[in-house]
Amino acid sequence: MRVLGLDPGSRKTGWGVVERRGREFHCLGAGHVAPSARLELPLRLHAIVRDVDLVMERFSPDVVVVEAAFHHEFARSTLVLGQIRGALLVAAVERGLPVAEYAPRAIKLAVTGRGGAAKEQVAAMVQLQLRLAERPQADAADALAGALCHLRRAKFDAPRRRTPAGERLAAMLATSRSGR
Repeated sequence: MRVLGLDPGSRKTGWGVVERRGREFHCLGAGHVAPSARLELPLRLHAIVRDVDLVMERFSPDVVVVEAAFHHEFARSTLVLGQIRGALLVAAVERGLPVAEYAPRAIKLAVTGRGGAAKEQVAAMVQLQLRLAERPQADAADALAGALCHLRRAKFDAPRRRTPAGERLAAMLATSRSGR
């Protein structure tokens, strides 16, 4: 099973692809997308989704994991993060991919054994568990951690490429686009 983890952020959105082969986990790629902060929010959302769509095209994940929403101290930050999450969810659904969401605490617990682990601890454990030569950048590490969390929790016997609802939605979107 191949999982694309996404760590939504307004400045950097992390991504990481992890594949389970038997009992082993392998990192196929990781990074972040960082559109210019000078862009207005709609244009940043478009840039983020476009770049994440290229990642989905390149790696063909079976499922997408997005970190669940949480609230920041500032309401505006929470709203912006929600818009980014929404755009990422739509991008996954447009490809007919199932989406799983995990709270940040659950992801940290699955990877480090502590729900309150610091970002540095998460990155160190991701590096160790995926046998990476270097510690991944923080946003990419969080995305990889989300993918690892899902692979540890998932009870799939065989990879699923698209859900039936996703197939219907993809067909509807293709039809509506061709009629424009």
